[in-house]
Amino acid sequence: MSSNVKPGYVRPVDFRRGIVDLAHGGGGRAMSQLIDELFRREFDNPWLDQGNDNALLARPEGRLVMATDSHVVSPLFFPGGDIGSLSVHGTLNDVAMSGARPVALSAGFILEEGFPLADLRRIVQSMAAAARDAGVPVVTGDTKVVERGKGDGVFINTTGIGVVPEGVHLSGDRARPGDAILVNGTLGDHGVAILSQREGLSFGTGIVSDSAALHGLVADMLANAPGLRCLRDPTRGGLAATLNELARQSQVGLVVEEDALPVREEVKAACELLGLDPLYVANEGKLVAICPSGEVEAVLGALRAHPLGRDAAVIGRVVEDPHHFVRMETSFGGARNVDWLAGEQLPRIC
Repeated sequence: MSSNVKPGYVRPVDFRRGIVDLAHGGGGRAMSQLIDELFRREFDNPWLDQGNDNALLARPEGRLVMATDSHVVSPLFFPGGDIGSLSVHGTLNDVAMSGARPVALSAGFILEEGFPLADLRRIVQSMAAAARDAGVPVVTGDTKVVERGKGDGVFINTTGIGVVPEGVHLSGDRARPGDAILVNGTLGDHGVAILSQREGLSFGTGIVSDSAALHGLVADMLANAPGLRCLRDPTRGGLAATLNELARQSQVGLVVEEDALPVREEVKAACELLGLDPLYVANEGKLVAICPSGEVEAVLGALRAHPLGRDAAVIGRVVEDPHHFVRMETSFGGARNVDWLAGEQLPRIC
């Protein structure tokens, strides 16, 4: 039988109608095609162009920081983002909370057989755009495929490397009584945006995820307030979990004022409908900062001058407490403990 197909011709990956199959993770021609026609093309940087199983990076000046995170959010696409951009922002923010400048990312994909290639392409393009916007390249990666029914579409692991400048020392054990507690904006937006897309939940909201890379904001804060004690991004477990982590690390108590907490009315309404507390709802573009009382205005000024900190607020203070409790002063003049979650309030949120 004659054929017009030239010897050695390889059919392009069909990103419109195709699906992931086991061959895409098998190490052969199909896998090579997927890497070349999707990952390498979208991420496009000199390290990936080398075609190695590693990335050789120049040694930077300063102390190195590394963070890793796995992303299993459901649904994969949500108002304000998707698992691709979220995987970039989440890891960059973990690096940035040390005061570091992120310099490189890795990306590992676990794909389920049968996952639409069009959705995979959309996720990778979103991820690549987030990395470009942040100025941090994805320099190496890995792809695995599991059998149908043994995954959930796609999981992504990202690892980030950053450099901490000399003179910067941020850590969760540095909070001191008398320090102030600040946040850079409204709380609970990401979690509510995710929940609004979950099957079986019949509520709508105009809230979009706050997912964003925060290292530029952190750099501005440090430039204006070098005495910053610590930074932390309140993701899973929300603000409540983060405050309890910091209280335990620093061996102090924390007091927050309910009336000072920036929470959108739509988030409050959604949480009331679902029986949730905004304090425990995840965020992906927010940070908690603790600084000496004398630097509050400098930190607040740096936050509010940046697009990601316009709704910044001072929400509380650090106190002496041998029990390391987190307490809230309520709108009614009372007080209550803000404890750890006993379980998981919102599964598959990031």
